[in-house]
Amino acid sequence: MSQVQTDRAEGGRQFAMQKKGPRPGLIDRAFAAERLLLGRMLESLGNPPLQLVLWDGQEVTAPAQEPVARVLIRDRGALLKLIAQPELQFGEMYTAGRIDVEGDLARFLETVFRALPRYGQGGLGQKLLAPFQDSQRNTLLRAQHNVHHHYDIGNDFYRLWLDQQMVYTCAYFPNPNTGLEEAQIAKLDHVCRKLRLKAGETVVEAGCGWGALALHMAKRYGVTVKAYNISKEQLALARERAQREGLDDRVEFIEDDYRNLRGEYDAFVSVGMLEHVGTEHYRELGSAIDRSLKANGRGLLHSIGLDFPRPLDAWTQRHIFPGACPPSLSQMMDILEPFAFSVLDVENLRLHYAKTLEHWLQRYEAASDSVAAMFDAGFVRTWRLYLAGSLAAFRAGNMQLFQVLFSRSRNNQIPWTRDASWETPWKPATH
Repeated sequence: MSQVQTDRAEGGRQFAMQKKGPRPGLIDRAFAAERLLLGRMLESLGNPPLQLVLWDGQEVTAPAQEPVARVLIRDRGALLKLIAQPELQFGEMYTAGRIDVEGDLARFLETVFRALPRYGQGGLGQKLLAPFQDSQRNTLLRAQHNVHHHYDIGNDFYRLWLDQQMVYTCAYFPNPNTGLEEAQIAKLDHVCRKLRLKAGETVVEAGCGWGALALHMAKRYGVTVKAYNISKEQLALARERAQREGLDDRVEFIEDDYRNLRGEYDAFVSVGMLEHVGTEHYRELGSAIDRSLKANGRGLLHSIGLDFPRPLDAWTQRHIFPGACPPSLSQMMDILEPFAFSVLDVENLRLHYAKTLEHWLQRYEAASDSVAAMFDAGFVRTWRLYLAGSLAAFRAGNMQLFQVLFSRSRNNQIPWTRDASWETPWKPATH
């Protein structure tokens, strides 16, 4: 019998014994205790408009508010785990099917995030949003393990719900009604314009995903790219695409870590890798950028971020992104300041990432049967919670998306205005 079945059976046995027992006062006190625990749980969350429902039908609803969702707790063991360690055990119990949510999952999570006390206000919020500490050093070996855990699940899985080019980072929506395919291309152009790429230049990319940006830079801007990645699955597809599109003479995909960047380049770019570096390794990343950029070189860091230093939640660390550490802006400066890089521009695309996740979650739900066939029901629920939770976090302002443009401090060949990035239409490179 599985642990889930054991816990459910024990909860049912205890309840049955209470029903048959000769002392109804004990039953009443048990019910009262459970209702008290539920009420205090809602209070600790800031009394969000939710209804909590136990396996025996007991209900507790936040006072004087219409619930946005009903949370079904299916056994006593799940309740006790949830109370003891909410940030980890809600995800564990939801994945196991011992907790369910009736209603829009993303809206439910956003409601909870908005109700939680912000950092420094004490209570559960302070516990969840504790001061940031890297839980694990992302050494070369550990980085390879972490990347394999998330990105080497299988290209066929990601094809089910990403755009055609398989861009697994925040898109850029010229307006909220833009489709995902167009918005991802707009993001690639947005990055290239900020870097002011010109035909004949050289670019190094750290963490290239499935190669969309590298191929886009070469094809539309006429540059030569060396792109580093340690995901075998991603590199295999990226190299196949480069050969198929006739770009393998201008784009080289290298299976190696960012710490081993070689050569000098006109531009450095990293989109969606910084979250996996770890703050303890920021000086190493800064050193790699420093030795890679020419005298007038410039660079761009695109990363999920936070308003203040804090750890990623325990459940996401365990099941989705082991070793991940989204930085605050102040922490990102630890990459640039020791090497005298000057920040030229900072943009926050938080709502663009929320919109991106809306598209991903919708596509994922449409493909959930295919995901279940590839893996199992628990995997489907795990990734549903991850995508819905990410969407909720960006909507609620718990997560940010920073693009930081920088150059060497003595470089005067920098944009005079933002027009090149925000207003000038794209023109094909001449080469």
